[in-house]
Amino acid sequence: MAVQNPFFGKRETESFQPRQNTSSSSVLGGTPVAGNGASNPVASPAAAKSVVSEGTGSKLTVGPNIKLKGVEITDCDTLVVEGTVEATMDSRVIQIAENGAFRGSAEIDIAEIHGEFNGSLTVRQKLVIYSTGKVAGKIRYGKLVVEEGGQLAGEIEAGFSAASPSASGAQRPASAVRTEPT
Repeated sequence: MAVQNPFFGKRETESFQPRQNTSSSSVLGGTPVAGNGASNPVASPAAAKSVVSEGTGSKLTVGPNIKLKGVEITDCDTLVVEGTVEATMDSRVIQIAENGAFRGSAEIDIAEIHGEFNGSLTVRQKLVIYSTGKVAGKIRYGKLVVEEGGQLAGEIEAGFSAASPSASGAQRPASAVRTEPT
């Protein structure tokens, strides 16, 4: 008589619950979607819309309580930081969650900062710092949006263009720009 292993037995259909979709309009900016599809009406308009639309491409998510240290991140369209990352990065988009932190250098097209960034940040297009965001270090950007409460400190250069500083007169360094909460 053969003994049947319960591990490979029939799955009880009542005990299996599929995951509910928790995505929102922005990986970081929106509120989680409830099982019935209703969203939280209390979310602020700035948090509800995202600079970056959900799209295709390669995406790396460093989840909460995860520490990624000493790496070079390349060929990544979107980096979502919910934990801690210490790295060098050349990518298209970075999104730092409220509890996320990035330390190192990054050259990217678009940055959405809800958490902390420390280091060298070059944003070719648009840098968005939300009310909980803190950005410090050597910062270069094309366009800047800072929500009330967001912090920006360090060596800051506005009007970034893809051309080198000697080839373009579009870059104008900002002298001692410091934005901090009151």
